[in-house]
Amino acid sequence: MAHAYIVDAVRTAGGKRGGKLAGIHPVDLGAAVFDAIAARNDFDTSKIDDVITGCVSQGGQQTMDLGRNAVLASNLPDSIPAVTIDRQCGSSQQAMMFAAQAVMSGTQDIVLASGIESMTRVPMGSVATLFIKEGLGHYKSERLEEKYPGIMFSQFMGAEMIVKKHGFSKDDLDAFAFESHRRAKAATEAGRFQREIIGLDIDTPDGRQTHLIDEGIRFDATLEGIAGVKLLQEGGTITAASSSQICDGASAALIVSEQALKDHGLTPRARIHHISVTAGDPVIMLEEPLFATEKALKKAGMKIGDIDAYEVNEAFAPVPLAWMKYLGADHGRLNQHGGAIALGHPLGASGTKLMATLLGVLDATGGKYGLQTMCEGGGQANVTIIERL
Repeated sequence: MAHAYIVDAVRTAGGKRGGKLAGIHPVDLGAAVFDAIAARNDFDTSKIDDVITGCVSQGGQQTMDLGRNAVLASNLPDSIPAVTIDRQCGSSQQAMMFAAQAVMSGTQDIVLASGIESMTRVPMGSVATLFIKEGLGHYKSERLEEKYPGIMFSQFMGAEMIVKKHGFSKDDLDAFAFESHRRAKAATEAGRFQREIIGLDIDTPDGRQTHLIDEGIRFDATLEGIAGVKLLQEGGTITAASSSQICDGASAALIVSEQALKDHGLTPRARIHHISVTAGDPVIMLEEPLFATEKALKKAGMKIGDIDAYEVNEAFAPVPLAWMKYLGADHGRLNQHGGAIALGHPLGASGTKLMATLLGVLDATGGKYGLQTMCEGGGQANVTIIERL
């Protein structure tokens, strides 16, 4: 089978809800990362076969084929097609995997995988709640209600279920959250994000500035401060501090064939070694990365010890904690530059965002193999294994 290669991956620095990226239309966020890919890589962009864009909240400013609108707003040729997909939080990781499948099948040679999400401008869940308020129906059908009576498929409740099932304490969650901020702070101060982050010019009260630092990092975080944040539910264990931050952002990865490397003189950063997606219990929901990773490693003929760096999305602290416990993974190799608790989780943009970071971690550590996985609504999980070149 033909191989698929990652030539480049970029992302915006995260913006907090109502923060530094709130003034930028999501279409323009996407256009910015598309332009960055084109500017950083010397090739004929008219040869891009397709753009695949992940987005979870496809409504309002993020509808009417968001990916295509971002192409039209960018400096890319208008002749490039685009499609927008939703696999919940794994949307842009799935975009990357669809791109890899297209290249590996031989049907396409250059595909731009991407993700866009402005959680300020299109709030999480709004595309469902606005329709419900207008009396236009609920996403849960009669047959779905029969199978899951009275269940509202809450990711928060699923995270609390994981805490109980795997025996974690609130102290465990708080310690993990603090480490996420500590690692993100260290990575930022060491310049580890410089290659992956593209600057965005924004207007601030202090004048025009270039946004280059993830806005959610608490550079002064303390374990005591994190532990003091109030519980999201009485009797629970999870707080806002041990949950991923609402975030605005966009990201993109350039996926190409071996022939495209030769034709355009491109240098690959990594080869996509394995891709898979699985699904399981939609109620506990966020636990699927455990089993998806186990299956992916088996298919790839690898063990967890063969992987030099892992990016496991920090939707809630118990997800990566359970993942490590189940797989016997090394915390030292997990989310080495921090995760979504510190850096933010711009939903549909997080997949290609994590890949940009994973490539940077492998470069910084000299590692060979990297693994990325995401928990997703509906009890799904994507797994991508790459080999750094």
